[in-house]
Amino acid sequence: MIPPSPHAIGAMLIAMMAFWFFARGRVRIEIVSLVLIAVLAIGVYFFPIEHEGSYSGLEIAFGGFSHEALIAICSLMILGRGLVVTGALEPAARILIRLWNFSKLLGLLFSLVMGGLMSMFVNDTPVLVLTMPIMINLAIRAGVPASKTLMPMNCAILIGGMATTIGTSTNLLVVSIAEDMGLPRFGIFHFTEIALLAALVALPYLWLVMPHLLPAHSATDEQLTRRFRSILIPTETSSAIGLSLLELREKAGDTLDVAGAIRTGRLQTDPQYIVQSGDSIEVEGTSTQVEDFGSAIKIPLLRAATQEMMKAFAQDDGGDHVTAELVIGADSALIGQTIISAQILDRYGIAVMGVHHPVQDIFPQRLRTDNDRLEIGDVLWVRGSIPALEQIQIGEGVMMLEGAVEIPRTAKASLALLIFAGVVLLAALHLVPIAIAALTGSIVMLATGCVKFDRLGRALSAKVIVLVAASIALGRALLETGAAEWLGSSMALGMQGLPAAVVVAAMMAFATLITNFSSNTAAAAVGTPIAVSLAEQLAIPAEPLVLAVLFGCNLCYATPIAYQTNILIMSAGGYHFRDYVRAGLPLVLLMICTLSVLLVWKYGL
Repeated sequence: MIPPSPHAIGAMLIAMMAFWFFARGRVRIEIVSLVLIAVLAIGVYFFPIEHEGSYSGLEIAFGGFSHEALIAICSLMILGRGLVVTGALEPAARILIRLWNFSKLLGLLFSLVMGGLMSMFVNDTPVLVLTMPIMINLAIRAGVPASKTLMPMNCAILIGGMATTIGTSTNLLVVSIAEDMGLPRFGIFHFTEIALLAALVALPYLWLVMPHLLPAHSATDEQLTRRFRSILIPTETSSAIGLSLLELREKAGDTLDVAGAIRTGRLQTDPQYIVQSGDSIEVEGTSTQVEDFGSAIKIPLLRAATQEMMKAFAQDDGGDHVTAELVIGADSALIGQTIISAQILDRYGIAVMGVHHPVQDIFPQRLRTDNDRLEIGDVLWVRGSIPALEQIQIGEGVMMLEGAVEIPRTAKASLALLIFAGVVLLAALHLVPIAIAALTGSIVMLATGCVKFDRLGRALSAKVIVLVAASIALGRALLETGAAEWLGSSMALGMQGLPAAVVVAAMMAFATLITNFSSNTAAAAVGTPIAVSLAEQLAIPAEPLVLAVLFGCNLCYATPIAYQTNILIMSAGGYHFRDYVRAGLPLVLLMICTLSVLLVWKYGL
């Protein structure tokens, strides 16, 4: 056998070193990615690859920044932000939250199944972009860290995507290469039976085991559990009018406390008291619980007059409204004042929607919340423009906690959904590549104001961008230097005389290896010809080996660089490289064993 070229040896060493640094996690992933690109650029520049049709060193190293995969990922991030900031997914989230509140386990199971089924017919990436904001929203409201749910959801979508030929572009690539090499064309559901049986085996792991292997970055986050005392003022159209306090408490459930109704300055706590027009309802709960309860009984968090005053201030400073939390410092001018006497709305155009007193018992005997004196450490739940929030921090000695959330521009929710649906439809029907569809959709989002151009940076992640570019560069280096081909040839030579079942498993493991360290496109391009050639040499059917490659290309769970959806969840879930290895590697091994057994059983090998 011909030994690997010096370029191939260098590419394999660089790949191993990059994986080592990615896996250890001691150096920031964006630094490793940039160093990887620099090493490839310098190495191939001074030691160029000389064969017909090869890329230059600069094309290999920097081509990832203009690659369609990176364009697609960035565009899909913008589309996802458009769905979030317009509140387009809020109705779906409210329906699912009921199931999650009833049972978190059943809620996660239902979400995993639905994600997998959708990805059978729609490309994996749009399905993840559609479901990721919902999962984050659900996780916060149900009190479960997003890091516990995003990776299982991503894996369920990837497993569903390998069940049909149209599930992923990689499936189509493998099928097309196999057809070019003389195999019959696979139908849409040609291998669905095998994939679904494997999915049934993987589902318990995704549902019950994987969440326990993942970090809980937000499980103890005080911001998710901080409880605010708020006043809700029913309008004439509110469903709270005519209900007793007992009925309101039943609607609120166990998580939100309804203290009572305020009538002429006095707090009415009798469970049989009937809420009347002109009353105010005092509640205590997290910000999301208060919002959900207000929506359920049709009470806006802010009165119409308050909203009009805020709009007037927003016109003056030109800022969008956000919700935020302000903590009162030791030198704050608000200490000892009440919300009313501080005149925060009149002076800054900021509405206070709730107050958190860290050291007070829940609902002590007192008059209405507005009359409570503010103390050091109290937290105000407010809504206002960014310029106004900056002014109050300077003027009143308060500090804004991280995590300010933009108020959804609900007037554009339908438009954002329509734009996203158009992108999904174009990509699902393969009318245009997903990169073109997503880029067009993101441009329309910006043009229509669903996403504002000056907020574009919040949708994009620099870490994700350099990681994608580095992974594309590494994949190109392995292909152009002949390293991937040499590995495949070595594998074919070593499997001479082995049982067909072992060959199937080894072929799948080989494709999986390339997928997780290079790209699924590289795995398909290199693995499919090897599978057909190997089947001829070993005198076994080519179809199971080709399917082994196809399935292996989809087993991209063990590294963030394996597939673009892995990278999409990285920032949102707060994952590190080692999290993918710890939670994804067992799933890879489980799927290789399961799919290999099913292929051997299906084809009688």
